[in-house]
Amino acid sequence: MPDYAKNQYLLEANDVVKHYPIRGGVFFKQVASVKAVDGIRLNIRKGETLGLVGESGCGKTTFGRVILRLEEPTSGEVIFEGENILAYDQNKMRALRKKMQIIFQDPFSSLNPRKNVSQIIGEPLLIHGVKNRRQREERVLDLLRVVGLRREHMRRYPHMFSGGQRQRIGVARALALNPELIVCDEAVSALDVSIQAQVLNLLKELQDEFDLTYLFISHDLHVVEHISDRVAVMYLGKLVELAKSKELYHRPLHPYTQALLSASPMPDPTLKRKRIILKGDVPSPIDPPPGCRFHTRCMYTRDICSSKEPALKEIESGHFTACHFAGEVGLNRAA
Repeated sequence: MPDYAKNQYLLEANDVVKHYPIRGGVFFKQVASVKAVDGIRLNIRKGETLGLVGESGCGKTTFGRVILRLEEPTSGEVIFEGENILAYDQNKMRALRKKMQIIFQDPFSSLNPRKNVSQIIGEPLLIHGVKNRRQREERVLDLLRVVGLRREHMRRYPHMFSGGQRQRIGVARALALNPELIVCDEAVSALDVSIQAQVLNLLKELQDEFDLTYLFISHDLHVVEHISDRVAVMYLGKLVELAKSKELYHRPLHPYTQALLSASPMPDPTLKRKRIILKGDVPSPIDPPPGCRFHTRCMYTRDICSSKEPALKEIESGHFTACHFAGEVGLNRAA
């Protein structure tokens, strides 16, 4: 058994930073940077689903792409199975791709319109050494059955499918190489609600069958609650809260998480919730505010919030939050 299994962390992100340079002037020098991800520490246990939520532009997708090295981080470490993959060369990363896959947000633009389903799903197999066409097609057929599609779909092209079917093709492609970690980047946000439920149930079934680990990125709080074991909340490139799903949804400790949950519609119309209205707009990631990045919109802000950045600390067992006054105010979901 590998050493990493002792603590059951399949992946560890240590102080991951991703800044995009902004260049200008006569000599096109760097004049500023977009701080998309700014010091994230996050662990993903083997076999779990970790939900990552936050407003659009908070850095969720960038973080997911960085841990897969689809984009190179500015600094930090990404430990996968006990090794820092940021030190891997091109050949080692190519071999690692078998273990780390992604399901993209748009089920249409992520599929090559000039290739049929057999070619799309079989391409990873071809790249990683399965040269025999019959073996590839047998594997493709098995994958189609797993995701609820049929043999006759093999020769069809992406435009001939519905959105839900196209996303199933994307899921099959991600499974082709028997990965251990799959990043689901807004994997159901482009689908109708009924189709969302089907794809979510499929992902859960596949996780049980193939012992998969998910990083599930979404802005839909109800979707994340349904599928996640733990939930991490991001705001302006920073992690502000992390807890087990049930604990976070029923007792959020950070004011930002409380505001997010108060804005989420409740399925039972007889239940009421006090709406928390945030003031102002999200600050620019080019020039984030000092101290706590949420203090410009927080209803509980005090002097220390604008001068000292709160550390992400464990307030209760397994419940982490980055707030100087965490837990002083709470949100009753049915209040």
